[in-house]
Amino acid sequence: MPVIAVSDLDDARLAPYRNVRDRDLRGRGNGFIAEGTTVLANALPRCRHTIRSVLLAEAKLVGMQAAFASLPSGTPVYVAPPDVMSTVVGFHIHRGVLAHGERAADPGVDVLLSQLAGEALVVACFGISNHDNLGGIFRNAAAFGADAVLLDSACCDPLYRKAIRVSVGASLLCPFSRADSSEALTSALVARGFRCLALTPEAPARIETLDAITGPVAIMVGAEGPGLPKDVLDSGEPLTVSMAPGFDSLNAATATGIALHAVARAMGRI
Repeated sequence: MPVIAVSDLDDARLAPYRNVRDRDLRGRGNGFIAEGTTVLANALPRCRHTIRSVLLAEAKLVGMQAAFASLPSGTPVYVAPPDVMSTVVGFHIHRGVLAHGERAADPGVDVLLSQLAGEALVVACFGISNHDNLGGIFRNAAAFGADAVLLDSACCDPLYRKAIRVSVGASLLCPFSRADSSEALTSALVARGFRCLALTPEAPARIETLDAITGPVAIMVGAEGPGLPKDVLDSGEPLTVSMAPGFDSLNAATATGIALHAVARAMGRI
């Protein structure tokens, strides 16, 4: 792991880290930026994507040595004074650690599903356009041992910087794939024999009362407000999360976490 001191604001090696917020808005192609000691400590040992380099403040180097042991040999670690790092990034980077990576190729929903075991548990997201919610869903998926997260075409990018941060690195670990449409995602799950549990507050049945489950299961979750599309609801088994009457207060990430806990228990995973 080569540790390279940098102090020149115009150093070409720092190009991936320049003006981070602006590039978040414009997109990064196949690249992504992950930030924070916790994110990288969680992600580096099992990251499914390629880390190209790391940029960190001098004071963070010692505390990150164990995590950096998981980096491929030759991955450069650039160490900069805090003022240089903040100027390059474009704002005060108080977490002090950034990594630039290149995302793995999307295998496609059908291929990803074909690679999972017969008792697979997946989360299928429809129209989740909020990065906080999507990051939270990935964090919950990792916490309860889901095998994959599937996205329709309307979902936001799980490797957007904020989504990675909210997921505490889970979106770099958990396999995911994006379908061309909600219909294509639903059809792929049905064709593979998944029991599709569709989360909706209007359902008469409660997800926490599920009996023992065998076979593959997909938890379907939609965006706050519109919820799941009608055709998705019609193709699945509508279930709700029990709440106190009078206020539907759960966001998509929280509802998914509760559902994952209930399903993981019914499958004997926890």
